[in-house]
This record gives sequence, structure tokens and C-alpha cells, in this order.
Amino acid sequence: MTGLASALRALAVTGAAALLAFAGSAASPAAAVPAASPARSVPEPKAPREFVALDSVDRTVLQEMRYTTAHNFVGEPIDGYRQPLCLLTRPAAEALHRAQTRLLARGYTLKVYDCYRPQRAVDHFVRWAQDLADERMKAEFYPLVAKERLFADGYIAEKSGHSRGSTVDLTVVRLPAARTRAYVPGEELTSCSGPREERFPDSSVDMGTGYDCFDTLSHTEDPRITGVQRANRQLLKGALEAEGFVNLPEEWWHFTFKPEPFPSTFFDFPVARRSVAGH
Repeated sequence: MTGLASALRALAVTGAAALLAFAGSAASPAAAVPAASPARSVPEPKAPREFVALDSVDRTVLQEMRYTTAHNFVGEPIDGYRQPLCLLTRPAAEALHRAQTRLLARGYTLKVYDCYRPQRAVDHFVRWAQDLADERMKAEFYPLVAKERLFADGYIAEKSGHSRGSTVDLTVVRLPAARTRAYVPGEELTSCSGPREERFPDSSVDMGTGYDCFDTLSHTEDPRITGVQRANRQLLKGALEAEGFVNLPEEWWHFTFKPEPFPSTFFDFPVARRSVAGH
């Protein structure tokens, strides 16, 4: 009987150990099933080394980067604009610096509204243009143009020269530069093509229309633009053309440096200082 009792006790201890092991594995399934590896985030694309932040080349050019704000024809910050920063190819930035030097000597400064524009921002514009019900900014930016005409009339396109990195939207400001008040979303809008005293206040000299005004009055050589307004457009155009920029005739503010380092490449890295870090 003693041998039988010992055997029974040994069997009981073995069974208890097995039960404890089973209970532990049931309470902690992670111990039995290997944890899945965390998903790796896809890194953001970076700019080629030929790109720089304008303020690393010229700190005196004013920057009012409209697409990081809600004060634009869409009415909200645009995809891809992470920081209010002008990025350009180095040749374009250096040419802009030379034009700025000319203007400073005459008591003026350049002010940029937009520089490099990622493709995702252009895609945002396209989606907005296809949504005909969204006209929250019509009264300011396209009061005389039907939204369904924006593609046909060339105001919106699926590709933009800005995405190649050598195109800039800009104006001229008389020194000392006046402060521009902030836009308040939802505020009453006024037409970009109206008299200067009725348009949204801007530190720019009078160019005849506001920036990004979808109107034929924005054509650089529109014959209705005369006197001081025409002289101001010619001041901007002359200073930039002297340094290799070419104006888009439909937009007094739009200039592209030639020859472009990337004439057929449309980039999509975000507008952020990290995109050009180390350049």
C-alpha cells in the first residue's frame, strides 16, 4: 500500500503542474502567440538637393503663404502645406534674391504668396473645383466666373508648374511694409476685382486686382489696367524678367525661372523645412 500511495501522490503533483501551466497559457494568450510586428510608416518624400528654403538665400523677402491658411479660393488650408514656407530650386531662389536687391534699392520689397506646390495640393484644388456646391469663397476670388467653367477657362488644371519648383506667385510692397491683418474665416467677402479700397486689405502696391483673382482683369497686359496699377505691374515684371523669370500672361503675380532645373518633374514632398533639411 505504501508504494501505491507514493505513486498516487506523484501522479497528483504531475497533474496539478499541468493544470497550472494550462491556466497560465489561457490567461496570457500573448505568451503563446508571438506578437505581430508593428506596421512601418511610409516616410515622407524629401526634396532633391537642388531645393532650398528661400529664407536661407534671402531673409528680406516677405512671405505670406496663403495656402497654409483659409484665406484662399478653396477656403481652407491646402493639403501638403505643413508650414508657411517658400521652397524653390536654388537657381530660382538666387534669381529672386537678385531681383530683391534691385527693388530694395528703389524702396520696395518682394512678397511671395506661393512657391513650390506639392502635387497633393493640386489634387486638392481639382477635388474642390469638381464640387460645384462649395462656393464659400466665390464672392472674393471668382465673383464673375461660374464654378463649372474653372477647368475650361484654365483657372484650375490637374498639373501645375509650381510643382516643378521654379515657379513663384508674388507681388511688390512699398517700404516700410505695412502689416496685413489676418483673415477671419466666415467674414464678409469683397470682390478681388473691385477698387483697392474695397478689396481685402493687403500690403501690396495696387496691382488692379487681388492675388489669385479669377478674372480677366488679372491678365498682366489687360488694357483696362492703366496708370499707377499698370506701372506697378511693370515694376514687378521688369525686376523679375531681368533675372530670368518669365511671366504667365493670364496672371500678373505668376513667374517661372528659366531654364528650369526640373522642366518635366512634378514633385509631391510636403512644404516643410524638414523636406530640405541638410541642403
